Amino acid sequence: MNRILIKNAKIVNEGSIFEGDVLIENDLIVEISDSISLKTSDCKVIDAEGSYLMPGAIDDQVHFREPGLTHKGDIESESRAAVAGGITSFIEQPNTVPNAVTQEILEDKYEIAAEKSFANYSFMMGATNDNLEEVLKTNPKNVAGIKIFLGSSTGNMLVDKEETLEKIFSSTPMLIAVHCEDETTIQNNLAAYKEQYGDDIPVTAHHLIRSAEACYISSSKAVALAKKTGARLHIFHLSTAKEMELFTNKIPLEDKKITAEVCVHHLWFTDEDYKTKGNFIKWNPAVKTAEDRAELWKALNDGRIDVIATDHAPHTKEEKMQSYLKAPSGGPLVQHAVVAMFEAHHQGKITVEKIVEKMCHNPAKIFKIEKRGFIKEGYFADLVIVNPSLPWSVKPENILYKCGWSPFENFTFKSRITHTFVNGEMVYNNFKVKDIRAGKRLLFDR
Repeated sequence: MNRILIKNAKIVNEGSIFEGDVLIENDLIVEISDSISLKTSDCKVIDAEGSYLMPGAIDDQVHFREPGLTHKGDIESESRAAVAGGITSFIEQPNTVPNAVTQEILEDKYEIAAEKSFANYSFMMGATNDNLEEVLKTNPKNVAGIKIFLGSSTGNMLVDKEETLEKIFSSTPMLIAVHCEDETTIQNNLAAYKEQYGDDIPVTAHHLIRSAEACYISSSKAVALAKKTGARLHIFHLSTAKEMELFTNKIPLEDKKITAEVCVHHLWFTDEDYKTKGNFIKWNPAVKTAEDRAELWKALNDGRIDVIATDHAPHTKEEKMQSYLKAPSGGPLVQHAVVAMFEAHHQGKITVEKIVEKMCHNPAKIFKIEKRGFIKEGYFADLVIVNPSLPWSVKPENILYKCGWSPFENFTFKSRITHTFVNGEMVYNNFKVKDIRAGKRLLFDR
């Protein structure tokens, strides 16, 4: 029997922090108590004094690039980075090559993950202008949801037919997750900048081309359509102050039909950072202004935004170093997301309890993930120990992404993840990922 006792931890769960011990047996949490006494010969004991014990983070939006784009990243490399970053479960997006737009291609990805993943996994089914029949075959018990791109992005799975959108929204009982940017607005903005700069558009224009208006037009349409059809809508990577008016904190999360996500990079960077970071912080939707960022933080803390995710989307350094028009959008984040939010905690922007609510509890609730996202007896032992005062700097030698770079390079974080457990297996310990692929397919209580 695999038995691990974590002692003297500051346990963070469901809005409170309390000192105590947690006993893991095989893949489950079996006991949580003020004090658990066992002989050291009966179990492995980890003293977590001074550290937080939190549920493993659940990242509801990643791009791990397999199959078809594995020079950028793959399920093995990126899930390895994820567990090092305290993310024990991920939901991956369909814009791989080929796009996951048939049940067969979708299941192929699950087979790869079953062999390779260090973290628990699920994959979104992709919607297109003409695959409604395939979308409706999706099993709600073992697939996270349906993904629709309402703006072009890597892989270009743009769904732009109004009739198709309404059919998808009104036909599927599953959660529909959307990328919201209005393509017409973006193309008009791009044309104006091309007229001014030719092919030498500066990256500092990115947030003006993929503008706040483009985001709001698209997300407001999605919200209106969800209200009209009764669809279960989840809007990914919100980036603007204006969009915050579309969401409510007046009802409990469990009763919301429309939920909202923000990503780490939109909470961290602003348009001022393009001058120094260039294409390395080029994302879709774009990083916006300091005013936008301030409103995102406000909405996150007051409950209008429900989830913090990464939109982890690696590209090679060489791809990113091309000119603005050629450089792809996206960047790697899973290894540094949790500690980045702890850094924000040190800055007084968010409580530790709120970090756990937005990165662990709420993704589990929104997607109805079975027995994960909380520290509860009988739940899977996906756990993370975070030392809040053990500084470390992001350097090329400790970056685990296949692409080998991070937008946080040379930044010194005050907090360090010391241990990560996936299904009761200690897969990470102080900068070392063990060669244990402990990830399981996520199941959903629907």
